[in-house]
Amino acid sequence: MNYQLNIVPAERLNSVSEYYFSTKLKEVAEMNARGLNVISLGIGSPDLPPSQQTIDALSKSAAEPTAHGYQPYIGIPELRNAFADFYKKWFSVDLNPASEIQPLIGSKEGILHISMAFINHGDGVLVPNPGYPTYSSVSNLVQANVISYDLDENNNWEPNFEALEQNDLSNVKLMWVNYPNMPTGASATVELFEKLVAFGKKYNIVICNDNPYSFILNNKHLSILQVEGAKDICIELNSMSKSHNMPGWRMGMLASNAQFVQWILKVKSNIDSGQFKPMQVAAVAALNNSDEWHNEMNINLYRSRRNKAEAIMTQLGCTFDPKQVGMFLWGKIPEKYTDSAELADKILYQAKVFITPGFIFGDKGTRYIRISLCANENMLQQALERIKEMC
Repeated sequence: MNYQLNIVPAERLNSVSEYYFSTKLKEVAEMNARGLNVISLGIGSPDLPPSQQTIDALSKSAAEPTAHGYQPYIGIPELRNAFADFYKKWFSVDLNPASEIQPLIGSKEGILHISMAFINHGDGVLVPNPGYPTYSSVSNLVQANVISYDLDENNNWEPNFEALEQNDLSNVKLMWVNYPNMPTGASATVELFEKLVAFGKKYNIVICNDNPYSFILNNKHLSILQVEGAKDICIELNSMSKSHNMPGWRMGMLASNAQFVQWILKVKSNIDSGQFKPMQVAAVAALNNSDEWHNEMNINLYRSRRNKAEAIMTQLGCTFDPKQVGMFLWGKIPEKYTDSAELADKILYQAKVFITPGFIFGDKGTRYIRISLCANENMLQQALERIKEMC
């Protein structure tokens, strides 16, 4: 007997599309299957392993018979203490490990948990343009009113607070910021963080700073929580993916006041069942990496790669700010191209090099491209040679 099925997805799926990299990397994989050997300079996934002490700690803990059960939703005490020590050492921020820190399965998870904890249907969320696409997509999934605010290179990619205050902010509950900035590489400043904290308090808006890039090509480690009174209104996300070469491990955290953390935990505890204990133990070891390890991995290595990426940008006729930090290089495309998609596709199909078009970060990124530094110097040199032939 035949039945006519009429099953449709939830309406919220109409507000989002499949993540750009999910679809584009399928195309790249198909090109590679045809033997085209595409060099990928698109994704910010560190290509080197974490420190040896991190791997050793994982192996040792995984061999323990008692290490394989469910773990606390709040993470093991050793991990929370290590995050607190890390913030004290590198950011001069005091955090109570028992109540002001929440480990996460990667900071991307935290974007959803925070949104679910603070946003009701129709509440306003301020999202940067250009910015990480997940801020908008998650806001749409929780059926928020997404209010885009522009970042401009002539203002060091900082919010224009006068323009922001022209909006009706009465129903805005949350503001996403991301410094050091992705995709633009703009550095944070104490003055900017002070303005953000004051803005949040003035309009009763929770300020969320996403801070995974503060170690890459950057010796000035800043946290919004350094500002006096910031914990009252701010949440900071951080991740071990970039700074500790652990993208696939999905180890992140958030820090805020105890009440905010408790509300977020209420959401999180209904969604997952904690993190594998050996990974938490290994993360503790990684958080104790030496200063020398950080200097070699996060400064010297990326500086050499950055030189190659700058040569690629120059070859393409793009302009860029040499003061950028982080693991990407953001460049403005020449006027002869209609938009970043045109140039990125030309590079992909003619040079067999995958570079990210800036439009995926918002319409303010339409005339920019982004090169990832997560490829070794030989690959970057090959990409440069291919692009020279194309040009």
